Amino acid sequence: MITVRPGSHAHDIITLLSVIGEFPVRSLYLLGNERVIKALVHRMTLLQEYRLPDDAQPRLTCKLLKITGEKSYKTLRLTKAALPILDWIHPVAREYYLGSFWNHRFPGDSAHRERNHRVAEAAAMFYMANIQARAYDLPPFQNSEISLTVPEYPAYYLAKDLKKLGESEMNKTMFTRVTGVLFSYGEAYAVYNTRSALMKWNGMGEFKTLHSLIEIARLNAGIHKIQSAILFGESEEIALKTILETEKNRRLEFRFDNIYQFIYFVPMNSFGIRLLRLFARPNWKAQLNELLFDEDDLSKNQGVMEYDAFVDGKYVYSFLDNDIARLIRLREALQTGTHPFEIICFPEQFTLLRKYLGPQIDIKTIDIDSVEDAMGR
Repeated sequence: MITVRPGSHAHDIITLLSVIGEFPVRSLYLLGNERVIKALVHRMTLLQEYRLPDDAQPRLTCKLLKITGEKSYKTLRLTKAALPILDWIHPVAREYYLGSFWNHRFPGDSAHRERNHRVAEAAAMFYMANIQARAYDLPPFQNSEISLTVPEYPAYYLAKDLKKLGESEMNKTMFTRVTGVLFSYGEAYAVYNTRSALMKWNGMGEFKTLHSLIEIARLNAGIHKIQSAILFGESEEIALKTILETEKNRRLEFRFDNIYQFIYFVPMNSFGIRLLRLFARPNWKAQLNELLFDEDDLSKNQGVMEYDAFVDGKYVYSFLDNDIARLIRLREALQTGTHPFEIICFPEQFTLLRKYLGPQIDIKTIDIDSVEDAMGR
């Protein structure tokens, strides 16, 4: 018997599937200890009895999960017999699920599955970072007037819910890699997931998508510009490859670091989840700089190049935010200047910086545990 208790792995799996429809088996490690999660998933593919902690609903006996596909395309879905359990998760979870996933009929082609998996991984990252990603718990977008629709707390809206605004929005979004948009304390972030591949950047397509997202943000959050994106990838190695490939593109107007001024790379692992938790704080960048530097040393956006503080005769740059667009601008500045420079990063970011910037740059590290403790967990 499995008890579907809020906060349990079983509850997390069912909740996520109610929002994203299917989940890649190869990414189950995102949901917790991989061995434990895989063992639980195996149990849930067998006939089991399910109950709520207080027996508020009749018990349900069924094979709740099924796995289809092969190799990297293996996907986890709910069975049809499991649909009544969605009523335990949320009053409208079953309605949302059936309306969003073709009445429980999934397209079988690899293109649809790849797209669904990218969306699913991004949603799981936000969910595990305790950022609201349950679509049926969020007020829907509207496109008729300026109205503060989105909540004040951090909230992640899936791309398919952006498309529900109308056919024109779908046409602008269908050919991009955008998986959704994060709203957090007056800021909006376009969200992408490149997984284990290089970012296939459609410059004009992403430019159009950005302006579509700005219109949605203007009408629903009073936000008039979007300068930032979150880019998920499987590892920091993907971040490095993406940066190097971007630099080869001579069409500057279509480069992703020109469309978005700030691009925060988030690896899809436990460290990436902790980064998201830092990002989901009000004025999080200012908090990080206040933690690292004295007020008198802060750059306050002065000078001809980007840096965060000037300390003991050195320009100091914080890479704690994993902003790879700003990192590209930094290397360009370093190639044309001779100023002494120092970079502060987390240990998990050190290898990327050393490979990209070379051995001549002074790099110091700070543990993310210390940052979380200082900012309050």
